[in-house]
Amino acid sequence: MKTTLIAHSPDADDIFMYYAIKFGWVDMEGVVFENLAADIETLNEAVLNGEYEIAAISFALYPHVRENYALLRTAVSFGEGYGPKIIKKKGIKLKKNFKVALSGKHTTNAMLFRIYYPEARITYMNFLEIEQAVLDGVVDAGVLIHESILTYNEELEVEKEMWDIWQELSGGGLPLPLGGMVISRSIPLLQAIEYEATLTKAVDVARKHKHRLSQMLLERDLVRIDADTLDKYLELYANDESISLSEIQFKALDTLYEIGYKAGFYDKPIKTQEYMIPLEYKEQRFS
Repeated sequence: MKTTLIAHSPDADDIFMYYAIKFGWVDMEGVVFENLAADIETLNEAVLNGEYEIAAISFALYPHVRENYALLRTAVSFGEGYGPKIIKKKGIKLKKNFKVALSGKHTTNAMLFRIYYPEARITYMNFLEIEQAVLDGVVDAGVLIHESILTYNEELEVEKEMWDIWQELSGGGLPLPLGGMVISRSIPLLQAIEYEATLTKAVDVARKHKHRLSQMLLERDLVRIDADTLDKYLELYANDESISLSEIQFKALDTLYEIGYKAGFYDKPIKTQEYMIPLEYKEQRFS
């Protein structure tokens, strides 16, 4: 049996999308899966260094690792009318060069923020520390991600929604790309196809058994939020649109990479579908 590590973030949507495998509802012949949870920027850095075969990443990172990793079609998170929030203390007026805490250099929200607020002074910290840093006055503002967008302190208010920034930069009409998963190109192609199929099935099964799986996650203290917040959060970031990339999601990703290229973040604009696992290879191989 081959042991395969899946590296994902500790936030509720990633845990939800993986744990159908962890609980044994979905498996892959000849493979034993193990999981590792780390904050998204730690995963981004690890993938940049080629440390994991299969891992969650911020979509904004992908063009930098495209030669070594294929982007998976499944376990994707997009915002549709929502997303990360730029928060500050209530009543505070931000200057152009305000100091802000972001969750990591390679996150999608960081790239969009840097394009939209070129004069802001940026510091990076773990996403779990950002809200308190704003409350303590260590920074003037912070970008909240994951579950914190639903549970932040009442002393704080939203300065700007990342969704609104995305609409302005993209021209509107597209979901906001946030995060997905990649698989190393060192994995043999037929095996990579099977990994993607297994992970896709895991997300599909999780969605079909959302209530039961959510209860199990809560009973085992595997998520940081209560039942009502979990239900809301999963409908935002681990919904039916997370099972497999759609045409409009591909368009959104291509638009993100075009925006990043024009702003100097990438060496070229890429067409996302050209970097996926070629599923037709399996059909051709056995036809």
